[in-house]
Amino acid sequence: MTLAATTPFRALAEPPHTTLGNREWLLDCHCAGPVVNLLKGQGWDVIPDLYANVHCSSPDERMYVGFLPETEDAARGELWHIQVKDADGEVAWNQTFGPSVPAQAVAGFLAALIAFPSRYCACV
Repeated sequence: MTLAATTPFRALAEPPHTTLGNREWLLDCHCAGPVVNLLKGQGWDVIPDLYANVHCSSPDERMYVGFLPETEDAARGELWHIQVKDADGEVAWNQTFGPSVPAQAVAGFLAALIAFPSRYCACV
């Protein structure tokens, strides 16, 4: 059997994403805005406290996201706290992000979780 290309291969003149280029926004947003806007749009409860912390809870109350700049955890480098509970209400897993992680990256992480609402996974 002989394989033949139907169209010639043309290498890109410049790879599309070799460096940060014009994406400096990946380095500079450290407020809660992008995450809060995403979660509010998904129907989450968003509650700011008197200390500039923001607490977010999913509609089923199984996921918590905290933006906690005024806590001891933030002083240790843990600005964002994400916690997921199992069906019995027990903590299944946690994830934290430090103050150097832009809010857009945290929002992207959460958007990916929200995009897969079912447990479907080929390995389970």
